[in-house]
Amino acid sequence: MQLKHLRTLLSPQDGAAKVMCMAWSQNNAKFAVCTVDRVVLLYDEHGERRDKFSTKPADTKYGRKSYMVKGMAFSPDSTKIAIGQTDNIIYVYKIGEDWGDKKVICNKFIQTSAVTCLQWPAEHIIVFGLAEGKVRLANTKTNKSSTIYGTDSYVVSLTTNCSGKGILSGHADGTIVRYFFDDEGSGESQGKLVNHPCPPYALAWATNSIVAAGCDRRIVAYGKEGNVLQTFDYSRDPQEREFTTAAASPGGQSVVLGSYDRLRVLNWSPRRSIWEEAKPKEIANLYTITALAWKRDGSRLCAGTLCGGVEQFDCCLRRSIYKNKFELTYVGPSQVIVKNLSSGTRVVLKSHYGYEVEEVKILGKERYLVAHTSDTLLLGDLNTNRLSEVAWQGSGGNEKYFFENENVCMIFNAGELTLVEYGSNDSLGSVRTEFMNPHLISVRINERRQRGMEENKKLAYLVDIKTIAIVDLIGGYNIGTISHESRVDWLELNETGRKLLFRDRKLRLHLYDIESCSKTMILNFCSYVQWVPGSDVLVAQNRNSLCVWYNIEAPERVTMSPIRGDVVGVERGGGKTEVMVTEGVTAVAYTLDEGLIEFGTAIDDGNYARATAFLETLEMTPETEAMWKTLSKLALEARQLHIAERCFSALGHVAKARFLHETNEIADQVSREYGGEGTDFYQVRARLAMLEKNYKLAEMIFLEQNAVEEAMDMYQELHRWDECIAVAEAKGHPALEKLRRSYYQWLMDTQQEERAGELQESQGDGLAAISLYLKAGLPARAARLVLTREDLLANTELVEHITAALIKGELYERAGDLFEKIRNPQRALECYCKGSAFMKAVELARLAFPAEVVRLEEAWGDHLVQQKQLDAAINHYIEARCSIKAIEAALGARQWKKAIYILDLQDRNTASKYYPRVAQHYASLQEYEIAEELYVKGDRTKDAIDMYTQAGRWEQAHKLATKCMRPEDVSVLYITQAQEMEKQGKYREAERLYVTVEEPDLAITMFKKHKLYDDMIRLVGKHHPDLLSDTHLHLGKELEAEGRLQEAEYHYLEAQEWKATVNMYRSNGLWEEAYRVAKAHGGANAHKHVAYLWAKSLGGEAAVRLLNKLGLLEAAIDHAADNCSFEFAFELSRLALKHKTPEIHLRYAMYLEDEGKFEEAEAEFIRAGKPKEAVLMFVHNQDWEAAQRVAEAHDPDSVAEVLVGQARAALEEKDFQKAEGLLLRAQRPGLALNYYKEAGLWSDALRICKDYVPGQLEALQEEYEREATKKGARGMEGLVEQARQWEQAGEYGRAVDCYLKVRDAGSSSGLVEKCWMKAAELSIKFLPPQRSLEVVRAVGPQLMGIGKHCAAAELYLNLDLVKEAIDAFMEAEEWNKAKRVAKELDPRYEDYVDQHYKDFLKNQGKVDSLVGVDVVAALDLYVEQGQWDKCIETATKQNYKILHKYVALYATHLIREGGYAQALALYVQHGAPANPQNFNIYKRIFTDVVSAPGTNSAEAYHTWADLRDVLFNLCENLVKSSEANSPAHEEFETMLLIAHYYATRSAAQSVKQLETVAAKLSVSLLRHTQLLPADKAFYEAGITSKAVGWENMAFIFLNRFLDLTDAIEEGTLDALDHSDFQDTDIPFEVPLPAKQHIPEAQREEVRDWVLTVSMDQRLEQVLPRDERGAYEASLVAASTGVRALPCLITGYPILRNKIEFKRPGKAANKDNWNKFLMAIKTSHSPVCQDVLKFISQWCGGLPSTSFSFQ
Repeated sequence: MQLKHLRTLLSPQDGAAKVMCMAWSQNNAKFAVCTVDRVVLLYDEHGERRDKFSTKPADTKYGRKSYMVKGMAFSPDSTKIAIGQTDNIIYVYKIGEDWGDKKVICNKFIQTSAVTCLQWPAEHIIVFGLAEGKVRLANTKTNKSSTIYGTDSYVVSLTTNCSGKGILSGHADGTIVRYFFDDEGSGESQGKLVNHPCPPYALAWATNSIVAAGCDRRIVAYGKEGNVLQTFDYSRDPQEREFTTAAASPGGQSVVLGSYDRLRVLNWSPRRSIWEEAKPKEIANLYTITALAWKRDGSRLCAGTLCGGVEQFDCCLRRSIYKNKFELTYVGPSQVIVKNLSSGTRVVLKSHYGYEVEEVKILGKERYLVAHTSDTLLLGDLNTNRLSEVAWQGSGGNEKYFFENENVCMIFNAGELTLVEYGSNDSLGSVRTEFMNPHLISVRINERRQRGMEENKKLAYLVDIKTIAIVDLIGGYNIGTISHESRVDWLELNETGRKLLFRDRKLRLHLYDIESCSKTMILNFCSYVQWVPGSDVLVAQNRNSLCVWYNIEAPERVTMSPIRGDVVGVERGGGKTEVMVTEGVTAVAYTLDEGLIEFGTAIDDGNYARATAFLETLEMTPETEAMWKTLSKLALEARQLHIAERCFSALGHVAKARFLHETNEIADQVSREYGGEGTDFYQVRARLAMLEKNYKLAEMIFLEQNAVEEAMDMYQELHRWDECIAVAEAKGHPALEKLRRSYYQWLMDTQQEERAGELQESQGDGLAAISLYLKAGLPARAARLVLTREDLLANTELVEHITAALIKGELYERAGDLFEKIRNPQRALECYCKGSAFMKAVELARLAFPAEVVRLEEAWGDHLVQQKQLDAAINHYIEARCSIKAIEAALGARQWKKAIYILDLQDRNTASKYYPRVAQHYASLQEYEIAEELYVKGDRTKDAIDMYTQAGRWEQAHKLATKCMRPEDVSVLYITQAQEMEKQGKYREAERLYVTVEEPDLAITMFKKHKLYDDMIRLVGKHHPDLLSDTHLHLGKELEAEGRLQEAEYHYLEAQEWKATVNMYRSNGLWEEAYRVAKAHGGANAHKHVAYLWAKSLGGEAAVRLLNKLGLLEAAIDHAADNCSFEFAFELSRLALKHKTPEIHLRYAMYLEDEGKFEEAEAEFIRAGKPKEAVLMFVHNQDWEAAQRVAEAHDPDSVAEVLVGQARAALEEKDFQKAEGLLLRAQRPGLALNYYKEAGLWSDALRICKDYVPGQLEALQEEYEREATKKGARGMEGLVEQARQWEQAGEYGRAVDCYLKVRDAGSSSGLVEKCWMKAAELSIKFLPPQRSLEVVRAVGPQLMGIGKHCAAAELYLNLDLVKEAIDAFMEAEEWNKAKRVAKELDPRYEDYVDQHYKDFLKNQGKVDSLVGVDVVAALDLYVEQGQWDKCIETATKQNYKILHKYVALYATHLIREGGYAQALALYVQHGAPANPQNFNIYKRIFTDVVSAPGTNSAEAYHTWADLRDVLFNLCENLVKSSEANSPAHEEFETMLLIAHYYATRSAAQSVKQLETVAAKLSVSLLRHTQLLPADKAFYEAGITSKAVGWENMAFIFLNRFLDLTDAIEEGTLDALDHSDFQDTDIPFEVPLPAKQHIPEAQREEVRDWVLTVSMDQRLEQVLPRDERGAYEASLVAASTGVRALPCLITGYPILRNKIEFKRPGKAANKDNWNKFLMAIKTSHSPVCQDVLKFISQWCGGLPSTSFSFQ
């Protein structure tokens, strides 16, 4: 982001008058500035000052200047401003929406200390900081303030995050505290976040971090949990001053910090995840920035200064113009302002998630915005300023957008439709569909508000071409699926989303009601359909009819009117609705009945009075009647009873109308008397329930009001006596008995004896009830009553009377029950049997007549069979032991399994006749295995075989047949069966039978006989593949003979005989077919040949037409000519291609020529306009006379050619004289000349040239000389001879030229050399100096070319050409001669010769010779050639400086190659000079040696000793050099000490009794881990400590080693815990090793050991301490800070028994020293002796106590 100065809003003053605070309103329309004099200035968004007002003090008695304004903020709705003041108060001023509105204080919050800063992040919530350190919240709704949190430090700054849901406060002690109202799911912590080094006056909360700065001139960016991400340090910049204020951009991607004369800009880089500093905005004389305010859309930044100035800056990353209509301003990576250049309107497009906006497009008639970020999609409607951001994974820009719907954007991508409602940040939903046409998708979003429905969002779309799905987008569920029988090509929901219209490919229009899931076809041949906007009226066109449905609830009622054109649209406005129809070229408007449309709209809007008023204006028609019905239903539901009454009156429902009229009178009276809604009165509600026939509800309403009489009256009026009596009983009504009597009397009057009987029965009068039942002809009810009453059963007469009535009424079962009850079983059994109540009869028989049970069971079975209940009869027959009947019943009932079960229990004879019937059933079910088993059981195997055969299961049939038949019988059976099938035309079945008995040939014959050639071919291919091609050919011929040419063609082609196909069609005159086949199956030219033959067969005009049609006319003519059908070719060209005629004449002539008919050919050539060809023909045949004749008659230009041809013939016969004559006649002397030259007759050639072409004479002469040169010796001799003649003639110039032309062409080089020398000699003697110089310069190089350098040099010297002579000698490698010439004749060239000699030696690689000439060059050459040994050997002989230059180069080379050991050996051999340029090499050798594996052993002694000796040599040299006591010197001294320790350790490892010395040395080396690989040092210390049993130390060191290995893996040492090494001299800050120095296996061993030891818990994790109370190996005592000297033998501190050496600072512990000497004495270890020798050298001799072992 860059800042560009736009304008000065407020001019600065001369002195200090600082701008206290500034704020932009949320709607970007207002900008407020508070000046030092406590006045608030208001500006509009263009920077024009529009208003101002003064603030007021908390208490006027202290005066107007008793306070300062410290904070100011606009409310979220931009109508109020909060002002925080130092006189302990906050005022909230209402400034209104318009400029000039009166300013009113609407809230004030008094505090206990000064307000220092203030923010207004959310509606009603003001957050502010106080001087006492509290951060508080003021609620403008409740007018109360409360503390959010308190600190003890002055609040210096306060800021919010981008969403306003969190606050940060900065305090004077550097504390920064964070608090969230809502952490928005981030999970970030609250409370003290960070302690900044100074008071963070400049504090900004960006999207990804917190930026703080203050008086220490450092900007620090903190992470989300307070970790330091970045620091920008300007403390050393003399131009920078303290940072006073900061502001984050609204998108949180940029932060601007104000200091002195400068604005610094930090931009967040999402790709690198760091802040990048842009170029700061520097303005001289701006002075300190005191306030910053960023416009909410991010496009402007205002800065207030110490002198009272306010400057406005434009903030943008980049700008672009889109299609010259829109300006796109990228104010941040995630925020773009889109400005319409014509209207000036602006829209702020912003990613709420902070993603970078990649590209903005304006689509859909330039109304809709589309922009992508990495993870989201931004959409917007520029007209309504509704913006959306939805999650969207990039798909390579393959999305397609449709903007047909104003409320929702449809996005298609990879077969998925996603809907996004403008203004919503969640997608409405997405569905899978492949149909992208907007006509196949319909979305309705709250288009017409309906009663009782807040949100209405529906989508209809195609799942596949025949299936429509309807989805409720709010719930995200499917509310309907329509499967249609043909393809759907248009669909649309109505505005309320309740109805769906769709049209299919057959132009049928269907209406689908979503609530009832019913589909109705409402129109055929529908060419246009559309809902009328703002209504549920439908307009469609059917052929020449305009169809209108005014009430879509009654789709069968349609209004049709004739029209003469096509409907193109529906327009509604100005109180009318018109259908636009194009009739020819004119557009005609058909006006719809706006009234009917109006009715629908009124109903939808719930305005029933308007609907009634409208309906009253209409005639009563079926449409109107339907509308009245709809209105009546809706009015009743809405309790608009007057309207309902009017509707029923209009419909002629008099009873309902009267009833409602009475109800309305009651409601109106109640309304008049008591006020309020009369419809809520209980009588009105009860009557409405009665109208809906809900009498129980009406009763409940009456009884709630204790209106029992009214409830009873209602029931009596409706003759619902039972309910009436129930109400009276429930309420204990006194008139209950009277009611019952009235009810009984009414029943008797109306002859309802049954109800009267029930009444008497309920009242306990049984006799009266029975009497009434019998009177009513209901003896069964009488019997039921008697059976329940013992007293009535005792009345025998009554019972007889009842049973008689029952028998008379044929109610035998009930009579039987009665007889059984009065213990008359015989009569009961008879009645049961008569009444077919066999269950009761059998039960009775089991008790009374056991012998009768079997008969009864059989009778029961027979009865059930009669009743067609066969399955029920089976068990009864089984009980009666009637097996045959049971089987018949089972078969009849199709209880096959039961039948099989019964049959299996019967004897074989009985069962065998039934098995086949069951088998037939299973065969029909295709359960062939069961059927087969049953057929076999029934001895009907043949039927089983037939079953399998009919089912086409030939294998099973064959298997069964082979089991029970002989093979020949099977064969005969199958063949017979197959022949039968063949007769029936079932060829496939017959084929299977033939194939089953391995007679495929019979099947082939059958197919051939019936001419089913495809099947025949199939079988041949399967059974005789070798005969397939022949069969195809044979069939082709047969079919051709039968005239079935198409089929014959197929077979010929299958046999790959396309020529036969072509010939067949040709012979039948079907040329077109022949051409087709040839083109498809022949070669590239076959079809052309056929076309040619076809045309030839037609002849004349027809042939031309055909060939033109095929585009082969020219090809056919060529073909005819190629085939010598010249007559046909002439005919075709004459008719169609006249321009081809000459070409055909030409080809005909050539044909005649080939045939030897030259006379005819001549005539044809001439007709073809090619007389030259005729001439050439005769020339070819050497008929010169004829050729001459034709040429003279027809082609005079060819005469010369004939003569030339004749001359050529004469030449071949060597008749040169004749040939010359002919060529001269042909005026071709040049040719004669050429012929003579070719023949080598140069004298004749020169003669002709001289006579006829004198101009070429000189050139010819030169050519002759060249020819002579070519001829070599023979030719050269000629030249030499000629030169001598010139010389004798005194023509020296020509003689020289002639000599110079002599070349070495096989002749001896001696001749050539002589000639050239002669030329030079003559030129020097006789020619002018200039010419002689030229000749020598020409001869010299040529002599050198043939190796005669000395001769050339002598020539050069004759003419004083010294340099050329030297060059000649040098080229001949005659260096001594060259040097002598240079020295004697021109000393200037001596260096020139030397330089060339050196280059020569270099190039030849003769380094040994070069050494004598140029040592440094020789050494460099050795280096280039990689001959290092030679190089060093040679350098050794030179001075010390040169030697060490090449030693350093060689060492560097070796180190690069990984040969640090050889490099070390090099310095051991040649010493280590104190050259600063070599220091890095020494350090690198040291590093490589200490990092090398395998050095912790006795064997490594010599390596360590070499390193030690080299470093000792270096340090000794450093003492004498200018680098003495420099940091480098000190570092090398330390390295020497380390190398000594390592060498001594290796020596000690070779002697058993020095084991502890080696361990101590390993431990001592830990204090030098800043120079050593820390992991290796700790590993070696730990392992050696473990080896000598120091487990505590081993555990601590190895534990540290494991921590270091982990740190190396992670790449940071931040996680290391140093607690074990506190108060020791082991350094904490060590370089992190680049790699692991210890192999994985050893690391794992250490890990296991450490784990085991830590689990044991027997070790104390503490380093051992000595008498100082300090760690025993530490040189420094932590308590006193005194540093002890290290022991030369162990490296441990020397506390007592010190042995001093001559060299200061070198000492040893006496015990260790003696121990070491003793070990040498006992072991005679040469390496230990070497150590002692080194110590003597290093420390200036050994102490007197030492021994000598020399």
